[in-house]
Amino acid sequence: MKFPKEGEFITIKSYKHDGSLHRTWRDTMVLKTTENALIGCNDHTLVIESDGRRWKTREPALVYFHKHYWFNIVTMIRQKGTSYYCNMASPFLIDEEGAKYIDYDLDVKVFPDGEKRLLDVDEYEEHSKKWDYPDEIDLILKEHIKILVEWINEGKGPFSEGYVDLWYDRYKQLTGKK
Repeated sequence: MKFPKEGEFITIKSYKHDGSLHRTWRDTMVLKTTENALIGCNDHTLVIESDGRRWKTREPALVYFHKHYWFNIVTMIRQKGTSYYCNMASPFLIDEEGAKYIDYDLDVKVFPDGEKRLLDVDEYEEHSKKWDYPDEIDLILKEHIKILVEWINEGKGPFSEGYVDLWYDRYKQLTGKK
């Protein structure tokens, strides 16, 4: 499967552990792909929930996926500052339908002031029982939460100083937005 090129649009689909479709983002603009990673931008992007509800994202958001990490990172660019929503999820894959991953419920939110909060622990525990998450998945997710927090604390990847300016500026160049 060929990776999408800079400036192309792809669909992003998240699934649950049982294989059911969870959420779909239409028309995410690809800013960069490598053999292992994808960076894109959502800006007033149509989102379709599994129950059919539809809504649009309110602000520009950079999305970061990597084939070796069990998380993806959404960088929300807001007037009051940048915040991050990090989904604990399987590494992504790309096929003819777009980028796909399995969402494992747990999320880490990083607020503009740097505060970090682990979210949806109850949902994780509920789904872990409901869908019988293997112990191996639980261990992997716990290890990757540590890696994610290390990235946050050390300013690595999407948490680095120039990441937002570099990739949001590239998005504006590609779209002609000011």
